[in-house]
Amino acid sequence: MSTTGRTIAVLGATGRQGGQVARRLLEEGWTVRALTRSPDGKKAAELQRLGADVVRADLKDPASLAAAFAGVHGVYSVQLPRAGSIEVEIDQGRNVAAAAAGAHVQHVVYGSAGLDDQKRDIEQWDAKIELAQGFRRLGLPLTVLRPMAFMELMTDPTYFPQTSTWYTMPKLLGEDYPVAWLSVRDLGAIAAKAFDDPDRFAGRDLNLASDLRSIAQCREIYRDVRGRTPPRFPMPLFVFRRFVGNDLITMWRWLHDHPLQADTAETREILPEAMDVRTWLATTS
Repeated sequence: MSTTGRTIAVLGATGRQGGQVARRLLEEGWTVRALTRSPDGKKAAELQRLGADVVRADLKDPASLAAAFAGVHGVYSVQLPRAGSIEVEIDQGRNVAAAAAGAHVQHVVYGSAGLDDQKRDIEQWDAKIELAQGFRRLGLPLTVLRPMAFMELMTDPTYFPQTSTWYTMPKLLGEDYPVAWLSVRDLGAIAAKAFDDPDRFAGRDLNLASDLRSIAQCREIYRDVRGRTPPRFPMPLFVFRRFVGNDLITMWRWLHDHPLQADTAETREILPEAMDVRTWLATTS
């Protein structure tokens, strides 16, 4: 598909996921309308420097979304899970869907999570199932992207308290449980491919993983690549719960009891250059 004259509105454009999607779309020649609540911030200024049209929008404000979606070809939608506030995420997603339908958007790519459309009493998965169904009920052409765990969790201390990946996750999930990993950079590349080829991707629900590695294996790769062990700060579970709520704990316990039948074939068919854990650690400062 030619990108000439076509605009993609990217939600959360100053965040990790939306930011990578916006950058990849700009690299490939799309016109990007970068939506953010903070258009005067440093991250917004960087996107503007790269060529994005930075627009103030708030997921809680339907009027701002309607204005931001006017005339766009596609929308990249992502809402962050909020501990103990699943209703906030659902309300925001519904606002996005209504505004996209009102603007006659031709393709929505949704940054989702989880495994499929079966609810499992895991809030951050179940909310996204409900939102994807909402997009479909409104007749919006939809591609659902379901990464399981981002590689950035290994190094970015602002994702969760740093104890999360190297201590709490393996404690509940198991040191040798094969985790399905994907880098946020590669998610951005896959989202761009979806927008570029709607005939291939609209209507699809994609479980994404470019590497399957246990936390124990990732710890060894980290030590081999970086010459030191990753940070590991023990934290009592009740303290961790105060930081992020109970949902992550519920998710990891569920996964411990239900080993995934994941593979990397579909992701690598879409993006052959998708990074494995070793490559990602070696190319990330």
